[in-house]
Amino acid sequence: MHRLPCPCGWLGQVQRGRSEELMEFTNPKVVNWLDDWIALMQPERSVVLNADPETKEMLVSTLVELGTIEPLNPQLRPGSYLARSDPRDVARLESRTLICSEREEDAGPTNNWREPGEMKEMMRTLYAGAMRGRTMYIIPFSMGEVGSPFTLYGIEITDSAYVALSMMTMATVDDRVLSAIDAAGAFVPAVHSVGYPLAGRDDVAWPCNPEDTYIAHFPETREIWSYGSGYGGNALLGKKCLALRIASVAARDEGWLAEHMLILKLTSPRDEVYYVTGAFPSACGKTNLAMLVPTRPGWRAETVGDDIAWLRRGEDGRLWAINPEMGFFGVAPGTSVKTNPVAMETVSKNTIFTNCARTADGDVWWEGMTKEPPEGLIDWQGKPYTGEGPAAHPNARFTVSIHEAPNLASERDGVPISAMLFGGRRSSLVPLVTEARTWEHGVFLGSIMASETTAAAEGAVGRVRRDPFAMLPFCGYHMGDYFGHWLSMAETDAQALPKIYLVNWFRRDADGGFVWPGYGDNVRVLAWIIDRLEGRVDGVDSPLGTIPSEGDLDVEGLELGPEGYDQLFAMNAEELEMEVELIREHYARFGDHLPKELAIQLEEFDQAVQAQSKG
Repeated sequence: MHRLPCPCGWLGQVQRGRSEELMEFTNPKVVNWLDDWIALMQPERSVVLNADPETKEMLVSTLVELGTIEPLNPQLRPGSYLARSDPRDVARLESRTLICSEREEDAGPTNNWREPGEMKEMMRTLYAGAMRGRTMYIIPFSMGEVGSPFTLYGIEITDSAYVALSMMTMATVDDRVLSAIDAAGAFVPAVHSVGYPLAGRDDVAWPCNPEDTYIAHFPETREIWSYGSGYGGNALLGKKCLALRIASVAARDEGWLAEHMLILKLTSPRDEVYYVTGAFPSACGKTNLAMLVPTRPGWRAETVGDDIAWLRRGEDGRLWAINPEMGFFGVAPGTSVKTNPVAMETVSKNTIFTNCARTADGDVWWEGMTKEPPEGLIDWQGKPYTGEGPAAHPNARFTVSIHEAPNLASERDGVPISAMLFGGRRSSLVPLVTEARTWEHGVFLGSIMASETTAAAEGAVGRVRRDPFAMLPFCGYHMGDYFGHWLSMAETDAQALPKIYLVNWFRRDADGGFVWPGYGDNVRVLAWIIDRLEGRVDGVDSPLGTIPSEGDLDVEGLELGPEGYDQLFAMNAEELEMEVELIREHYARFGDHLPKELAIQLEEFDQAVQAQSKG
């Protein structure tokens, strides 16, 4: 029986009600909340965690002993471990992710809704005795810097040591957080259980309950209840659940934005500093852009964040952003020294890998890391790799502290945003880069974003779906109202808002190959954007917005040729006309919640398409 060091000491056996050692918490709201859940879930013991090295070491030892993680070769990957999940628990479960608003209409057509009272009653039945034989880990955490007005606090309770260890990487977990929560009693309650009590049965390496998995959000009361899955955003409740679904509702109510966005610091050869955000669906190049290594001389890029941005109005009228996370939870397949050298250096040590393949010499491997798989691989399910199917799961992940990034920007508590990028995977139609004409037009471009689906979420891979603002799985309320909230940001001082750009790195030629080289060469597009911000170059009008004038986009040294360059910006009239009709269908989902401004933008887009067709 392990005893984990923690601020309040070892809490020992919990029978009924509150253990006396929980007196470390003095705020009645916190104490009563913990009392209720300990009594319902009936853990064998409870422990409050912080992120000191001894606690982490004990969690690692527990997980190694259980077989959940295994150490990697310390000479090749120091301080790193490999986890293999249950094959039934490998990705976000969007079909089991619920927005339990008081009114179904408030959840909107893009969310799965359940009546909150009924959902809580059903889940309390599942939670009853769910932690028998297990330890309840109590994790006070902050999303954002402790003490900052940007920050939201939460307490996650979980019976998974893997989740506890991962939360210590992805959020701030220390004594300052505990004190801040206890002083104010303000926190987002985040309840998690793998749904695998040990009464009458032995433990397993990856406990879960796929038949009864639910990730429920209660927007009005700012609560998160998760049951059955131990994987990723289903279980690390500070990430998508709090930082996006719950935070998006708080942002709507309080006048700010909680977005699925990277934040990049870019310094030009003129030593001009710019901060750029980018919204891309998962596995569409967001982390690669956040960790950009520019190929053009004189440009420098630093990472502020790769996944989430919270944006608030500053006194100067501009939008200021923070990354509330303290770690990276990235998709491993496709990551290589060529595609993302910064990520490869970041995960060179002190990293938890999940569902990757293991090499014969005790390292990890995934598709795309090298051209050919090495000999003697053990696949993500722990079996010798035969060459059939993927060796690593397509949604295999790495979890690593943000401080391991070699290009980490020093700014943590707010940077002014100059430009916002929206993008996805489109093999045609959408140009390499397009500037929105106005803030309203930019919101229109964000609202119609579409991308090929990936293995980061359940469902068919390769199907094109609308993913507005890359927030389809993450918006905690009616998406039509979400569009309206974005539009409302321009009601005061619209000129101070960032310029909005639509980008598409994924256009393909007739042979199916990518036309644009991407990766570090994406700085060429960013350079054009900055030239536009500074008024140094003009542009050409197109149905979707302003595209570069010939000669203004730096393509020196690229083997594009005239035909390749034209392919980056070509907009086929027939495809455009079809896109107009598809957008009409997309907008129809939102009924009378669709802002009138976007209906006007669609009609203007239709008119521009018709004009081009006639021209």
